[in-house]
Amino acid sequence: MAAAIPVIKRGTGAAIQVKSASEFCFYVPSVYGGEIGVYEDDSTPACTDTSLAPGSIVFPTGFIKSAHFKSSGSYTQVTGRIDRSKYGLKASDGGGQMDNLDLPAGTCNGYKHFVNLIEPDAQLYCIRCCQNSKDCNLGKSQYGCESVVPGDYS
Repeated sequence: MAAAIPVIKRGTGAAIQVKSASEFCFYVPSVYGGEIGVYEDDSTPACTDTSLAPGSIVFPTGFIKSAHFKSSGSYTQVTGRIDRSKYGLKASDGGGQMDNLDLPAGTCNGYKHFVNLIEPDAQLYCIRCCQNSKDCNLGKSQYGCESVVPGDYS
């Protein structure tokens, strides 16, 4: 039986943080096993530690398989691999994107711009917190993490 997950009000968002490869958050469907695209505007922050975002949950054990941190003067990001089964995600789910348009009250490292994709079929995830909107490729979700948030996905 899945643990109860606190629900962040639809379309709200939270103040999440991406600090390092061992301290970060990203959004997951508010319902365990929920299809990513269906829950793009109804998601909850999941983190390595709940102190990184109010109302967050801790990533399920084994969900994060790898995490690679990168930071520049205008953005911070984490990219890597997941084990979709640890959150009940389906292999047939092509994924989707949560961002500051879907969750307008959300911030990431204090920035008002962020882009977060989960691709259960490829078992990839990415999140980028952006000081400027041009650093977050919001209009390219159909191309997936590797295009929207270039980085290390090993």
